[in-house]
Amino acid sequence: MGEEAVLEARRVTKVYRAAAIETVALADVDLVVERGEFSALSGPSGSGKTTLLNLLGTLDTPTRGRVFVAGRDVTEMSDAQRSDLRLHELGFVFQSYNLVPVLTALENVEFVLLLQRAPRAERRARALRSLEDLGLGELVEKRPNEMSGGQQQRVAVARAIASEPQIVLADEPTANLDSKTAEDLLDLMERLNRERGVTFLFSTHDPRVMARARRVIRLVDGRIASDERRPQ
Repeated sequence: MGEEAVLEARRVTKVYRAAAIETVALADVDLVVERGEFSALSGPSGSGKTTLLNLLGTLDTPTRGRVFVAGRDVTEMSDAQRSDLRLHELGFVFQSYNLVPVLTALENVEFVLLLQRAPRAERRARALRSLEDLGLGELVEKRPNEMSGGQQQRVAVARAIASEPQIVLADEPTANLDSKTAEDLLDLMERLNRERGVTFLFSTHDPRVMARARRVIRLVDGRIASDERRPQ
């Protein structure tokens, strides 16, 4: 794994089995994502992009092959070790937001820091800073059902970055957003990438995301069909 590589898949294959039926979701995929990238996994439904994102995020394990995160071979880790790695190295943004309904925006952002056992005053300060950096200061005491979809997704981004992860993995983050909200969210994530050096990897079929990405990796039938890098 290269010095600047933060994610790597080596000959990764994922096979799902149901009864006597096998479905090959990924086949011998090799991929390296370097620090500071703003990249997208694209492809039609069923191409394997979400499966690959989940494997790189240690939410799933490959049938064959190896996955490295921040230089560590996660395929050799226990479930507890992978959970600890996710907690400290990775941030996640999901299409469905995954906010806790009974918690305020501030409490949702604090939640990861609570799991990290940060002292109460520190986690409160970091969560507030994360929300304010994203222009969400007025939402601190609001619960998800009091927010628009775009506001919920921005709170999800605030939660993802509050723990200062090396890498943010975003699965279809703009799918439920209107064009203006999606563009605003992408502006925000680009700013975090350029100003803080946060590495972003998206799984998406949204042309708005692919137009912003500086690298587009296209999957077809579980294999990388193309890998296009664009000028910074």
